[in-house]
Amino acid sequence: MTIPKPDYPRPDRDRSDRWLPLNGEWGFETDEGATSITVPFAWETPASGVQRSWLEHGVYRREVPATDWPRTYLCFGGVHHHARVTLNGTLLGEHVGGSVPFEFEVTGLSGELVVEVTSPADKREIVHGKQRSIPRDDYDGVSFTPTSGIWQSVWLEGRGREEIRSVVVRGDSLTGFDVSGEADAAEVRIDGVPFPVVDGRFAARIDVTEPRLWSPQDPQLYEIEVSTADDHVVVTAGLRRIEVRGEQLYLNGERIYLRGVLDQGYWPSSGLTAPDDQALVADLELARDLGFTMVRKHIKLEEPRWLHYADRMGMLVWAEPPAPSRWTPASAEAFLAQLPTMVERDGNHPSIVVWGLYNEEWGLDWDIPGSPERAAAAVDAYEAMRALDATRPIVENSGWNHVRTDLVDWHYYDEDAESWAQNLADLASGEREDWPVKLGPDFIVDKSLYGSADFPRTGVPIVNSEYGAGFTSLERAWHSRWQTQELRRHDRFAGYVYTELTDVEHEMAGAVDADRRPKDAGGLDYASVHADTVLVVDVIPRHAGADIEVPDAPLAIDVHVSHHGPSPLAGVVHAAWGAAGSAFRTDAAPLASAPIAEVAPFALSEALTLEVPPPGAAARLHLWLTDAEGAVRARTFVDAAPIETPNRRGARPE
Repeated sequence: MTIPKPDYPRPDRDRSDRWLPLNGEWGFETDEGATSITVPFAWETPASGVQRSWLEHGVYRREVPATDWPRTYLCFGGVHHHARVTLNGTLLGEHVGGSVPFEFEVTGLSGELVVEVTSPADKREIVHGKQRSIPRDDYDGVSFTPTSGIWQSVWLEGRGREEIRSVVVRGDSLTGFDVSGEADAAEVRIDGVPFPVVDGRFAARIDVTEPRLWSPQDPQLYEIEVSTADDHVVVTAGLRRIEVRGEQLYLNGERIYLRGVLDQGYWPSSGLTAPDDQALVADLELARDLGFTMVRKHIKLEEPRWLHYADRMGMLVWAEPPAPSRWTPASAEAFLAQLPTMVERDGNHPSIVVWGLYNEEWGLDWDIPGSPERAAAAVDAYEAMRALDATRPIVENSGWNHVRTDLVDWHYYDEDAESWAQNLADLASGEREDWPVKLGPDFIVDKSLYGSADFPRTGVPIVNSEYGAGFTSLERAWHSRWQTQELRRHDRFAGYVYTELTDVEHEMAGAVDADRRPKDAGGLDYASVHADTVLVVDVIPRHAGADIEVPDAPLAIDVHVSHHGPSPLAGVVHAAWGAAGSAFRTDAAPLASAPIAEVAPFALSEALTLEVPPPGAAARLHLWLTDAEGAVRARTFVDAAPIETPNRRGARPE
């Protein structure tokens, strides 16, 4: 058969001159008998050939060939949840934890490989993220088909006797790389320069002549070769620095605003495992084409090949591991146990600019304010992560009730445009620090930005890291347009994460569907909503398709400019009526125009008032900004249509 996912799994830490993929058809045994399974796809998925839900135990078998490498390792990218691995009946070892890689040395060995996997249906106290559980999680309504068994690549990898065990590369100085690691040698050579190994460890400084920084605009990557007498690895890295300064974020010394999208990394036929490299690249390209500069990979450690493509593309990444859903001392320890391997695997990627940890107190029983133990668990996670990597901002509990964090982020879903606008204004001004969260059909609570009275109310960047609303695709596009403009209205915020990139199973919140096909967005261009420069209109819209009533007199409308470019912007804002639902045309003749002398970066402009005649019927008011060269830099629209008030049952009045 054709080998699925045949590429070397770690292109960022390349040893592809000595490796052998073990993906493909394996024997598979369950309590229902023997069959075959396609690795590396979870046994719940169609791609595996098994598609069996709630199976708690399976045994994989295949032959492993002999190799002539000095050292050979059997490597697993990810197995959920407990793996017991034997070769010719001899135990190689066991591993617990479904998302991080592990390996066993098999030098000189060949024969029958057996991987016995246990994946409990009751996942509440194990690290599992958004996999469904029986009994159910508190957040079962936003959880998906489980991912059990071998779900990432399996391979043999050759290394030298003088093995390079780890390589850590950081380019935060912007002038060169700090390289450290472990090796079984007296010295290592880094790009040909020898450095001593003392007590198994080495450290070096590699300065770069005429350094070229990594950024979304110029994702320059460097390859650093680390070698011993009989071993070598090529590490890909970038020169870049992400830092917090007060309430603002800076990349390479320049202020940035995070325009992110939440991505759960699910595919209909293969679950959490990408079907192939093309799917990984396509999702990154989709996010970029929709205008986003960052992807929040949601409570999932995505495979290193995706991170490598993000590095190459210049896509910023908010990375976060899965968590348990119930708090116990053991579950909190299991959450912490995965962090060192996560950082060791992914820490060299320049694309990762935020480390997330817990999400919405999942695994902390939604109870940081009422439980010192759970609050302490969040602090412990932050401190553990800070000890592992102090070069990136860390969010200890994404969504609400922060106790120790580098970013104050918040999740807010609201179907009412007016309350959304008002609550954002109050959060930005500090007038309020909580907002309503619907945790169940009849269970609404006010969640706070802060989980303790002594957390500083100013001086930490504030980021919305989940938002979106609407039942139909038209409503979701409508909310995206108006909710995003309200986020851009307030310069205090340091960014946002729209929810979400694609539909996932029953969760129909994506900008595209689960098969990555476009949805009807009512003429909305997502890239204009999530752009460096956007227009902010002083309108409280009524509903999708009818932002305002059709005016019967000249309409005066106030428009602001939010500009996040590197330098000030000047231009002219224009307005013109088009037919209802019409697309924007660059050759449209404006009915009104107003010059704007200069828009400072990261500062909302004063309002410009544009007055247009009444359209006479339902119509779309196109608004756009041209710069001094006449290029369109921003655009939006306001729909004018008859507005009816629904009756109490939500239907139209008769």
